[in-house]
Amino acid sequence: MSNRSSSKKKFDPAQVGAEALEQLEAAVSELEEQVRDVNARIDKRAGRPLWQAIVFGLLLGGVFVGSLFWLVELFVVFVTALVVFAVLELAGALTLNGRLRSQWPLVIVSATMVPLAAMFGPEGQLWSLVGAIILAVLIRSGRAVLQPESRPTTLPDIGVAVMVLAYIPFLAGFAVTVATSPGGVWWLFTGVVIVVSVDVAAYATGLSLGRTPLAPKISPKKTWEGFAGSLLAALVAGVLLGVFVLGVQWWVGLLLGAVLLGSATLGDLVESLIKRDLGIKDISSWLPGHGGFLDRLDSMLPSMAMLFVMFQIFG
Repeated sequence: MSNRSSSKKKFDPAQVGAEALEQLEAAVSELEEQVRDVNARIDKRAGRPLWQAIVFGLLLGGVFVGSLFWLVELFVVFVTALVVFAVLELAGALTLNGRLRSQWPLVIVSATMVPLAAMFGPEGQLWSLVGAIILAVLIRSGRAVLQPESRPTTLPDIGVAVMVLAYIPFLAGFAVTVATSPGGVWWLFTGVVIVVSVDVAAYATGLSLGRTPLAPKISPKKTWEGFAGSLLAALVAGVLLGVFVLGVQWWVGLLLGAVLLGSATLGDLVESLIKRDLGIKDISSWLPGHGGFLDRLDSMLPSMAMLFVMFQIFG
């Protein structure tokens, strides 16, 4: 009897627990591998780290909404920071490409243009651009005097500087000009939501249904199917937000959606053209899943100018 009992395997709780833990770790490891595989396929299909893009997109959106509705001065600071980073990206890319002698004067000057637009309105915005251009000309001319070898590139350098100043800080100034006007906060919110709707719908529709290139020599991934999706999103968002948020007639919302669709699409293509000319895919890699700040602002910048016009007419 004792021999029979000794032949039986004794129950060892520690060993059973260890085996269960090993099985659990193996199951978790297999699940992680499956998740990584699915994410890799999603990222390959999307052309970017999709979850990172969603997280940082929501973060930027949260800061935008919070600063806009809590304290407009914080919104001005937020826009100024975006402008500084975007100018630093574009001017840096132009400098590395040999199109610009120095990026820092543009970055410093750009940091003053948005606050001036907020403080003095459209007049301050316009005169800040004029002053920035004059200062850029003076700086570049002074460098030509001190460095005679740089004289052949003086005019092209000035032209590039003017383009950067007009493209980023001046157009961004329309956002704070609208936001600081009576009733302008809701117009700005509506305009930004419409442009975001255009971008998201174009991306999602183009990714799932895109077949026909829209502008293959400028941006091969943009398709007519994506444009059709963005058109529907812009018109629906324009009407709904126009009627229920701005309190305007439905046709004004429809017009607002159509106008911002055109400006957002144009802005996207313009930045794609700049990147193609510079031979780069993203303007920078500062925003995981998005590229750079300018990659997120490209459709917003001209749209803010068109929003300002619509606000002046219907606001």
